[in-house]
Amino acid sequence: MEETNGTISPVGSLTHRISYLPSFSSIVIETKDGTIAVASAFPGQQEAVRDRDHKFLTRAVEEAYKGVECGHGGPFGAVVVRDDEVVVSCHNMVLNNTDPSAHAEVTAIREACKKLNRIELSDCEIYASCEPCPMCFGAIHLSRLKRLVYGANAEAAIAIGFDDFIADALRGTGFYQKAHLEIIKADGTGAVIAEQVFEKTREKFTLY
Repeated sequence: MEETNGTISPVGSLTHRISYLPSFSSIVIETKDGTIAVASAFPGQQEAVRDRDHKFLTRAVEEAYKGVECGHGGPFGAVVVRDDEVVVSCHNMVLNNTDPSAHAEVTAIREACKKLNRIELSDCEIYASCEPCPMCFGAIHLSRLKRLVYGANAEAAIAIGFDDFIADALRGTGFYQKAHLEIIKADGTGAVIAEQVFEKTREKFTLY
């Protein structure tokens, strides 16, 4: 099948199409069952959406630095947002909690659920300084967060010694295709400041 504005790719038993829409800030992922995820903004809203995302992503990046400076864990931060207000702002707590599952996103989800006193976050968004690992993406999916915005690609973390499996969660897997949430990879300045976290902190912590 020929596709003029995207690609057709098999994923397990699914066929999905990733379309890039030039008149929108959009990536549309479709399966034979219909559209799964749409990241979009009308042209007039595009800049406002980008500025809003940059603000919250910057907060997540600040958390990543904070976690390393405090000796709590690796350089990863996450922020849960509801109605344009920060619910919780967290960082990796693996070393502090002696807990290999205390990644930034998991910690943020746990704390947000406690604060809101519920186990689903369907009216919330999460901003992560780096592309989530499979465990974190699973937590994002199970908590029903409606939107994920992340800064650095997993390769930025892999380059300084983190496990290469973290790149598997969002990349064309069947699990990703079934996730009913909007997923956006930051670009421009947002991506740059997120990627710089790893280079700037690599001498300040020991890989675990």
